[in-house]
Parts: sequence; C-alpha cells; structure tokens
Amino acid sequence: MTIIYENMPKRSMGLTNVAKVENFKSFRSGNPIANQFRITLQNGAEVFQSYNSIVAVKVDGITFLDRTCWDYSNTTSRYRKEFLNEDTKTTKQKIKDDVYILMNLN
Repeated sequence: MTIIYENMPKRSMGLTNVAKVENFKSFRSGNPIANQFRITLQNGAEVFQSYNSIVAVKVDGITFLDRTCWDYSNTTSRYRKEFLNEDTKTTKQKIKDDVYILMNLN
C-alpha cells in the first residue's frame, strides 16, 4: 500500500513556518523551567502556557488573558509578568481599561 502526502514539502525544500515552543528560563541559572512555555505560532501569535493551561495570547497587537488562570499562582504570575513585560498592578489596570480581553482560553 502506498500513501501519498500531496501537501508535504519535498525533502530538499525543508520546512518553514513551523510553530516554536520554548521553556521559560530561570532568572538565576538560565536553565529551562519545567511546565512554563512560550509558544510562537506560524502567524506570529505568541502564547504563554503554564502546565496544560493557556494563560495568555498576544496576536495582532491584542492581548487575551484566560479568565480563570491568568493570576492562578505565584509561578504563573511570575512568568506571565515576563511574558507581558509588566507587573501585576499594570496588568490589572489594563484589564480594567479593556486593553486586555479576559476570556476562556481553555
């Protein structure tokens, strides 16, 4: 039986525009932090995932935060702050001012 993959690139072409997943790195050691991920999608969107939960998504200049887990724990908050490049007080103000959109991402 022969399987044909019509939309796959030829071996010589290589793959482009593949999503990239990286662990956040420790501030102290520079080592990867388990279960804390920055995902860059093909369309340029960035996603912060903590364990199995999507915490935040940045796409086309808009930031979405998960309604229930954006401020779930100290660890989630630490890496959310890094992802958004701001402190929790600023994030709360942006939610209040409708700069960030709260929604169910999971």
